[in-house]
Amino acid sequence: MSSNVRARLWLETALATLCGFLAVLTLLNREWIEALTGVDPDHHDGSLEWAVVAGLVLLCAALAVVARAEWRRPAGSG
Repeated sequence: MSSNVRARLWLETALATLCGFLAVLTLLNREWIEALTGVDPDHHDGSLEWAVVAGLVLLCAALAVVARAEWRRPAGSG
């Protein structure tokens, strides 16, 4: 059971880190979404990018809280 808890912890931590990185990347270079997908749904007004940043920050915070709870969970109580 302990290995399952540790696997969840590392997965949650990795996803939180990825979300945080993408949020910062979007703040620094908003064009990466259009470059990756080839689609520009907001026609360069930036509203999509701000929504992506807000969503990524919220997801990053939620995953960090869940990972912290997993870290603090006593061994064997999975």
